[in-house]
Amino acid sequence: MVFHADFWVKQLRGVPYYFVDCPPLFGRDGYYGSHGSDFGDNHIRFSLLSHAAIALSRQVFRPQILNIHDWQAGLVAPYLRHFYSHDPTFFGTKIVTTIHNLGYQGRFAPSLLPDIGLGPEHMRPDLLEFHGDISFLKGAIVYADWITTVSPTYAREIQTPYFGEGLEGLLAARSSSLSGILNGVDYAEWNPETDRFIAQRYSSDTLPGKLACKLDLLREFGLDATDPKRPLIGIVSRFAKQKGFDLIAQVAQPLMDTGAQFVVLGTGEREFEDLFRWLAATYPDSLSVRVQYSNALAHKIEAGSDFFLMPSRYEPCGLNQIYSLRYGTLPIVRATGGLEDTVDGDTGFKFWGYNGAEMLGAVHAALDTYKKQPARYRTMQRTAMHRDFSWDSSAAQYSELFTRLLA
Repeated sequence: MVFHADFWVKQLRGVPYYFVDCPPLFGRDGYYGSHGSDFGDNHIRFSLLSHAAIALSRQVFRPQILNIHDWQAGLVAPYLRHFYSHDPTFFGTKIVTTIHNLGYQGRFAPSLLPDIGLGPEHMRPDLLEFHGDISFLKGAIVYADWITTVSPTYAREIQTPYFGEGLEGLLAARSSSLSGILNGVDYAEWNPETDRFIAQRYSSDTLPGKLACKLDLLREFGLDATDPKRPLIGIVSRFAKQKGFDLIAQVAQPLMDTGAQFVVLGTGEREFEDLFRWLAATYPDSLSVRVQYSNALAHKIEAGSDFFLMPSRYEPCGLNQIYSLRYGTLPIVRATGGLEDTVDGDTGFKFWGYNGAEMLGAVHAALDTYKKQPARYRTMQRTAMHRDFSWDSSAAQYSELFTRLLA
């Protein structure tokens, strides 16, 4: 079957962004699947995306570097090395592969190789073969000139068996060309001084304004708002095993017995959606959940909560803890990946072991600070709000890396 792809371009802040459109492949309700199942032709869908990226770059500009992200663009690397090695357009072109989450690798049966235009010679352990399958992400790693991931700690972690998802040996072998550059955030979108979604705007100098946001959030989620001094913990997340929600199940009753209130927003795996629905039904005075995606509610939770809970099993970078810092909502996190790199003892609370007891201990430490050391809590809020995780620093690091590669 032959598919026709169209291109269109949009300018944003003077930068052109090119989009690929192929309605038979991309005009669907879900990005990767629907009703809990992947689309059966995902290998074709993202093969076309990779082909289109290369074709577009041939027509628009001569690329010095192609920076490909995760398995969805992974085939760009083997395609470029095999099909375009004699094309002068790509003489000297470097490939940088950025890993956002090693847990998703684009694995498909080897019988599908002909569908993506590759022969059986690619079914080798040193190329795309991965435990009997083909892996788009492995191909992107094997053929890359340099590999980045989205935090320095995650770059170290993925070279170990616990975090490496079976690719730790390959990544350790490529360690001399692997680095972690922390993701940045858009403070034009996530800033309590300008946020259009929250009840009252505030800054580190006008922190009392955060109280109006808290009362608004409690009313929005149907929780008791008569005692605004009662601590409020927010969660905004995909409901997935990666995010550590099994720890909440381990200590659900003692967590509810802390006296804190919880607001939860997200969608994902059924077992965790059901977990939060059960908690909301069992402890209606302490927890309220919205099983949905809502950007507006996410902003309200960041602004109105006193703490933000992220007990992730692993977290390549994480953005919500960075948003939380800017909103003076102190993160409670497991010290892994980008959570380790962005939260410290002056701006939040961390635990290390992956178990419910340690998570509960970190929650107690946060609540004790809130209740018994209000001056320290306020100091931590102001310190957190002044931490800068904008794209300026990240972009400078990418620029330095690209310059070094081209040299």
